[in-house]
Amino acid sequence: MKDLRNSFICLLIFIMNNNTYSQGVNILTSGTKTSIRGLSVVNKNIIWASGSNGMVARSVDGGKIFTWQQVAHFEKKDFRDIEAFDSNVAIIMCIAEPAFVLKTINGGKDWNTVFTDSSKGMFLDAMYFADTKNGIVIGDPLNNKPFIASTDDGGDTWTQNYNTPTLFEGEAFFASSGSNIALKWNKQDKKNDSYFVSGGKKSNLYINYKKYELPIVQGFESTGANSIAIFKNNIIVVGGDFAKDSIANNNCVLFNAKTKQFSVPKSSPFGYRSSVVFLDKNKAVSCGLNGVDITYDKGFNWASISKEGFHIVAKAKKGKAIFLAGSRGRIARLDISKN
Repeated sequence: MKDLRNSFICLLIFIMNNNTYSQGVNILTSGTKTSIRGLSVVNKNIIWASGSNGMVARSVDGGKIFTWQQVAHFEKKDFRDIEAFDSNVAIIMCIAEPAFVLKTINGGKDWNTVFTDSSKGMFLDAMYFADTKNGIVIGDPLNNKPFIASTDDGGDTWTQNYNTPTLFEGEAFFASSGSNIALKWNKQDKKNDSYFVSGGKKSNLYINYKKYELPIVQGFESTGANSIAIFKNNIIVVGGDFAKDSIANNNCVLFNAKTKQFSVPKSSPFGYRSSVVFLDKNKAVSCGLNGVDITYDKGFNWASISKEGFHIVAKAKKGKAIFLAGSRGRIARLDISKN
């Protein structure tokens, strides 16, 4: 009886905590023939997005107006990730054989190729920048090792890292939201630590190439981790099985980078999730094909915000603005406000 009473009190506290906020998913634009998986939010006004059919979108007024363009000579390509630094400078990643990274410094009027690789099997999955200079890109394994390249000059030049870990057979990476890799500044060592998660028949978390086996669904090509979010020592990893997107079991893992301990949520996100982002030290949002969820306690309990599916959620680098993007050219603003 005591355990039941304690459980009820914890549930009541969680519900009361949730009720102090209201959430709304507001579609800003839709209908463009592109599936968006790249989204970068500079601040509440500047938003960039990228997707299939060579499409790139930009807004400088908080999403009231989006300017769309189909990048010349890339009309049939898929830009699965984008990183924007301001209203003029952005970098887009083109996934597959040959793979390209393009950069603009004039708001998308011109795009210059800063990286290309036509190796057989080349497939880029995600890109991350720690700041305006230091970035990293990850691709599916070649010869059982992940393709990883880095830049320290804002993406103008890239250097491949050949000393990468050996992966299991059937272990790879998902290009579902451009968010399965991250860099975090290490004050003690004065360098950026790398974090990335794999999926498929094996699913692991890698920190500076050291492997930690994830207690997440795996074993099939459609399973495993898709996205990682980091706030200080707290890490949230989401994924699942995109072939069975309504299954909410074993789709989220929590990891403490200090203690190196895994834990799992008491209540999980409500299905397969392709993207997750911390809003502050406690709150985070995840999204996937069948909905959007929020947590107020570092990922231990999740509540549904919307049943509308999105591929990616992103928080502004400066400020609190939150946006989502998905299929059919949809870009939305997520409003979270205290009642």
